[in-house]
Amino acid sequence: MTDTAAEGKQLRIVIADDEPIIRLDLKKMLEGQGYAVVAELGDGAAAVEAARTLMPDICILDIKMPIMDGIDAAKVISDEKIAPVLLLTAYSQIDLVNRAKEAGVYSYLVKPYKEADLVPAIEIAMSRWEEYLELEKEARSLEDKLETRKSVDRAKGILMDQYGLKEQEAFRRIQVQSMHTRRSMREIAEAIIIARNV
Repeated sequence: MTDTAAEGKQLRIVIADDEPIIRLDLKKMLEGQGYAVVAELGDGAAAVEAARTLMPDICILDIKMPIMDGIDAAKVISDEKIAPVLLLTAYSQIDLVNRAKEAGVYSYLVKPYKEADLVPAIEIAMSRWEEYLELEKEARSLEDKLETRKSVDRAKGILMDQYGLKEQEAFRRIQVQSMHTRRSMREIAEAIIIARNV
């Protein structure tokens, strides 16, 4: 049983390989491990569309596929932050590995692989993806805090100039206004800045 299945969450997986028999074997293997295969496709472009539509937890792609290869598909899926991508391929050339790294691939398994190799690769890719999403969330939060601080500092300066207030008094005025109107301090600060520029 996989870690994710043990937590009661069934991972939803999109698989893409141009060989129908390989897709069938992979699907059976994944379902036997408690994963849900929500789409199985034969080319990279279809995999991208399925990923956009179905929003799976992870995509497992072959490299050599018609229309769009797995690395190009992985780049789109990664750039759009849809899901982590695991490449499952017979090719291990360093140029393909480098392309995969640049495309944001989370794991790379070379065929023939054993079922025992597949589950750890999926679980590690999922773990890295969750870490990435958490870091991105933290970065957005820090950016928001920085922008809030900049706005509040500008608004304090405006209030200090207009009303001859000390810095702490200007800050307190913004804070009180925020509490009374139930708006964030950033919103109040931005309103002060806009009013000054009108």
